[in-house]
Amino acid sequence: MALKTLSTLLSPLSLPHHHLSNSNLKFIKFSTRPTLILCKSTVVPDTQSESEGTGAAAPTRGDRFLEIQQAKEAAKIVIREIKKTKRKKKEKVLKVNTAVSSCYGCGAPLQTSESDAPGYVDLNTYELKKKHHQLRTVLCGRCRLLSHGHMITAVGGNGGYSGGKQFISADDLREKLSHLRHEKALIVKLVDVVDFNGSFLARVRELAGANPIIFVVTKVDLLPKGTDLNCVGDWVVEATTKKKLNVLSVHLTSSKSLAGIAGVASEIQKEKKGRDVYILGSANVGKSAFINALLKTMAERDPAAAMAQRYKPIQSAVPGTTLGPIQIDAFLSGGKLYDTPGVHLHHRQAAVVHAEDLPALAPQNRLRGQSFPVASENGIADEFISNGLNGFSIFWGGLVRVDVLKVLPDTQLTFYGPKSLQIHIVPTVKADEFYQKELGVLLTPPTGKDRAQGWKGLEIERLLKIKVEDAKRPASDVAISGLGWITVEPICRSLIKSNINLEEISEELHLAIHVPRPVEVFVRSPMPVSKAGAEWYQYRELTEKEQEVRPKWYC
Repeated sequence: MALKTLSTLLSPLSLPHHHLSNSNLKFIKFSTRPTLILCKSTVVPDTQSESEGTGAAAPTRGDRFLEIQQAKEAAKIVIREIKKTKRKKKEKVLKVNTAVSSCYGCGAPLQTSESDAPGYVDLNTYELKKKHHQLRTVLCGRCRLLSHGHMITAVGGNGGYSGGKQFISADDLREKLSHLRHEKALIVKLVDVVDFNGSFLARVRELAGANPIIFVVTKVDLLPKGTDLNCVGDWVVEATTKKKLNVLSVHLTSSKSLAGIAGVASEIQKEKKGRDVYILGSANVGKSAFINALLKTMAERDPAAAMAQRYKPIQSAVPGTTLGPIQIDAFLSGGKLYDTPGVHLHHRQAAVVHAEDLPALAPQNRLRGQSFPVASENGIADEFISNGLNGFSIFWGGLVRVDVLKVLPDTQLTFYGPKSLQIHIVPTVKADEFYQKELGVLLTPPTGKDRAQGWKGLEIERLLKIKVEDAKRPASDVAISGLGWITVEPICRSLIKSNINLEEISEELHLAIHVPRPVEVFVRSPMPVSKAGAEWYQYRELTEKEQEVRPKWYC
């Protein structure tokens, strides 16, 4: 189509060949539509005209619409990629920042301004270490005190630390682990065998994502004498399988005796495949002790692990000892080992007791069950002969009260936990008076009358109805989060009367458990401990499919 300019349209030559006068010229109207003038003499084609000349076919309305939609989709893709990039950058900030020097004992960022806060280092020491590029060898003041037995907490809800610029909340510590679910990593998840349910981390999927997990049970050296670890291993696998986690294997370990540690080290080397390894678990589950035992075992074959032993994470009974991810160069073949901050769970006893009472919650020696009523050569005490434990209350220190509402005459309760918590039994009608009088004295923690005055008491009461399915074995365990567990045995063999038919017993046992707010109470299948556990424990028959997918356990 010939390009028409404005000058051409106004030229007299472009008018029809008629004799026009000045009078009728003003009545002439041009039928040609005005043409838009663009730079470089380009004109937007008129899509409404029927003819566009001899060039390539002009785009139709449908072509235009398709182009617009394609442009929109392309813009969406670009925006999506920009958001992804921003999100990745944000996640990388949450990851271990090696540019910021941290205390090798607890992972807290080094600082010189607040002396009573984590990460504090004397200014002269800091400048000297910085000058010689040795900041990674610095231990903060708090860690030095912890290593000498001082109980200094730095996490909200776990008593002792008043706060400040370096105060850390439980949510802050959890946030430091949030990047794990987006990374390709190998997770070593730790659980305390004494507090199995309380330290399990039921929402571990939110932290680990789909990453594979090596499941490690710690402190098995504390289990009662005569315990068959074959039974305990099977019991742990059964409990773990119900959680539907991506578990590769289960290991029963002791950081104290190094039992099972070599198996974990071998599994890590097998499954690491160049990935970083993160030690994950709840607060005070024994992560730092486990890492020290792991490095000691690996040092026999890996010189990198031997070098890493020089600057090991600090160990302490204080929940929240580790305040930030600690990078450890433990593998000669590549990849890093990270000690992570413990996940603080508000439902454990450690969240409610004073910092000075925390050591009382951690068993130091092998557990020995304390049973009630006590069986002896002379039988049981007179007050239990006719009605058993019915109508009595049992206090487990100042932290737990068990009211026996309805049990069989030969029912026995066995308490497994730290020896420092004394157990007292009184008639239920006198239980309230006894608690108020003896709290802080006989019933500890809390220790001392001063702490007892600020104690809120046992605010939560949970009523339990435990069904007796097989009187020949314990009915269940009642686990107290952060403390231990109580085995409920419907018919104690040492108390059993000859005229009782075990096959005919099918009753419910009723108990009322009182604990501080917000401590949780779990009812679970009984853990097979001591010699008796191996006698009554029954292995479940597995299908072929279950045998294929079920993780193996090692000790």
